Amino acid sequence: MTEDFMTIREMCDAFGVTPRTLRFYEAKELLFPVREGQKRLFTRRDRARLKLILRGKRFGFSLEEIRQLLNLYDMGDQQLTQLSRTYDIARERLADMERQREELDEAIADLKEQMKWGEKMIASLNQPKKAAE
Repeated sequence: MTEDFMTIREMCDAFGVTPRTLRFYEAKELLFPVREGQKRLFTRRDRARLKLILRGKRFGFSLEEIRQLLNLYDMGDQQLTQLSRTYDIARERLADMERQREELDEAIADLKEQMKWGEKMIASLNQPKKAAE
C-alpha cells in the first residue's frame, strides 16, 4: 500500500472515527474512496476532506453546509469563494454559540440561586428535627 492511500482501519485510527462514520460520509457524498473490490482506499484528498468535515462538525456546521463548502474548493479562484463562504458561516455560528453561552450562563446562575434556596429550605426543615432530638 502506498502512502497516498489509507484503508478504512487506518482512517479510523488516524481520525478517531468509526467505520460506520466513514461509510456514512461516503453515502452522503462527502468522501470518495477508491474501491478495490470490497476494500475502500482513502486518498489524501479524502483525508483533507475528513479533517474539514470533523472540524466543521465540531463547530456546529450542518452536513449540508459542510458539503457546500467542500464543493466550493474546486471553483478555480484559489479558494476565495470557499474561504469567504466559510468565514460567513463561521461568523454566524460564532454568534449562535455566543448567544447559547449567554443563555447557558443565565441558566447556570438561576440554577445556583435555586440550589441556594433549596439548601436554606433543607436546613430550616432539618432544624425542628434536631431541636426535638
